[in-house]
Amino acid sequence: MIQIQIPGSHALRIDHVLLDFNGTIALDGRLIAGVKEKINQHSDRLAFHVITADTFGSVQTELENVRCTLHIIPEGNQAAAKLAYLHELLPHRTIGVGNGANDEQMLRDAILGVAVLGQEGLATRTLAASDLLVSNILDLFAYFERPNRLVASLRQ
Repeated sequence: MIQIQIPGSHALRIDHVLLDFNGTIALDGRLIAGVKEKINQHSDRLAFHVITADTFGSVQTELENVRCTLHIIPEGNQAAAKLAYLHELLPHRTIGVGNGANDEQMLRDAILGVAVLGQEGLATRTLAASDLLVSNILDLFAYFERPNRLVASLRQ
């Protein structure tokens, strides 16, 4: 668990990080360099969850030896499946992270919705639903190491 006080707002108590796979922590079905190490580094304080339809069929191999829970969803109605999983984790204790149109509601309902603008792009409606935009997934992990960066972005 991490706790971050945002001036002019409420304290964030984060227990879970719900990550989309393709376009968020992976590019073309391959885990982005450094993500495995960062998840493992922070897994003593946070529970990481990866949710995906596994478009490239590579997620199980890519997440070997990564301390996270993998949840593969069916091809149909992915947005609803992601939202339902978020609600199982408790949205008020979960950061939602994604880039696709099917991540929009997950980001909107999470206590902190983080949109990732990576090489695979970012759906604009998902951007509008987010609280924060990062250009590189590794920036997300830097917030866990240096919470004042998050305060600078979100304070009222």
